[in-house]
Amino acid sequence: MTPTLVRQHSSHAQATPHVDLRARARDWSEIQERMLVPLYEAVYERLDVGGDTRMLGLGCGSGLALLMAASRGAAVTGVDSRSPELLDLARRRLLPGTSEDPGADGTVGTRTRGDAPRIVQGPPGDAADPTAPAFTLVTAFEPGGCRAGGSEALGDLLARATPLAARGAAVVLAGWGPPERCATTSVLRVAAKLTDPTRGTGGWRPALRDDLEEVAQRAGLRPDGSGRVACPFGYADTGSAVRGLLSTGLFDAAVAATDREQVDKELTEALHPHRRPDGTVWMPNVFRYLIARVP
Repeated sequence: MTPTLVRQHSSHAQATPHVDLRARARDWSEIQERMLVPLYEAVYERLDVGGDTRMLGLGCGSGLALLMAASRGAAVTGVDSRSPELLDLARRRLLPGTSEDPGADGTVGTRTRGDAPRIVQGPPGDAADPTAPAFTLVTAFEPGGCRAGGSEALGDLLARATPLAARGAAVVLAGWGPPERCATTSVLRVAAKLTDPTRGTGGWRPALRDDLEEVAQRAGLRPDGSGRVACPFGYADTGSAVRGLLSTGLFDAAVAATDREQVDKELTEALHPHRRPDGTVWMPNVFRYLIARVP
């Protein structure tokens, strides 16, 4: 999806003008986020995530990956500094009935006890808890390598997060598979076509074969396996597909360079080959994940 996926939701300061951020967050959580469920399941099964796992989810968004890990018995903490709207949804999923308190630095987190889920708005360092054991699993499920400048941003995020993890802890990075194995690639090319090339960052680009390995290497992590997972994108109709894809944030630069109406029109046309006779939209995709270890 993320988040992209296709997903990297913009902050208030960077958001495309006239975007309803609450509606976008709902579209992500109700339409797009579930597309990555097979990826989450494959990683958790391979790493035997369970009651002994202490997981830190980077860019946790609306929290579906955290919820799935918690259902397996893991103690989960999610951090995200970009979208308060998504974090509100994550809190509703994982922390019903809890309250939010501003931290000393102005960020907002949800205070919990023991191994209860934690949702923190801010950088990874705000998730540090000196009274708790170190994290044994760090996840960055937002697919990297699909946005100009995204690998550098992910590397910086990992640099802040890995000091909170135990030695030998698993760090999971995710990304799009080969473009020829991802039907959604042809649709995402709309973002590249419409984006102003002078912006330099924020626009979509096809994933490269070694994107994840290069990020892990720059972060000082030791690769320890990888895998591929089928993650088809399925939508009830073209309108749902457009809303879901726009919720990823990958088309924000295109909207800024043209306008929302133009992007909607081009997306609808690009989705047409993937529309089935019953009106549903179906796009097979393959996603990669890399498991690395904290030295």
